[in-house]
Amino acid sequence: MFWLEFIRWLHIIGATVLLGTGAGIAFFMLMANRTNDARLIAHTSGTVIKADYLFTASAVIAQPVTGALLAWQLAWPLTEGWIVVSLVLYVLVGLFWLPVVRIQHELGRLARLAAESDAPLPERYHRLFRVWFLCGFPAFFGVLAIIWLMIARPSL
Repeated sequence: MFWLEFIRWLHIIGATVLLGTGAGIAFFMLMANRTNDARLIAHTSGTVIKADYLFTASAVIAQPVTGALLAWQLAWPLTEGWIVVSLVLYVLVGLFWLPVVRIQHELGRLARLAAESDAPLPERYHRLFRVWFLCGFPAFFGVLAIIWLMIARPSL
């Protein structure tokens, strides 16, 4: 019984970290971008990249592991409708998240270059930021949907 509750706890913590880190990163990147200050943006992007690797990546790995262990312990088949939809959404969220991480690196690099040369942020930065921003919506709402599926476990 303790083992099951511990796995469930880890799974909930992982979902919380995914949602919270994603929202926090988006907020801080958006606020830094609004300043148009290359130095601040470079610093912020470096911080959020570290947060993505430390927190988000850890949760990304933990979620399927703890989810599979829970399903096994509770004798839920992985073919259960809500589990299948959750897994599909998880892959889709990942397809949006991976480019976002890559774009964050490039945004930081472009901001650092602008700061070092005391130049304005280049147009490429602004284009990439729009792509980064737009990719965040499906990823964020996908995580929200997964959490709802995890709680409600609807019959699908």
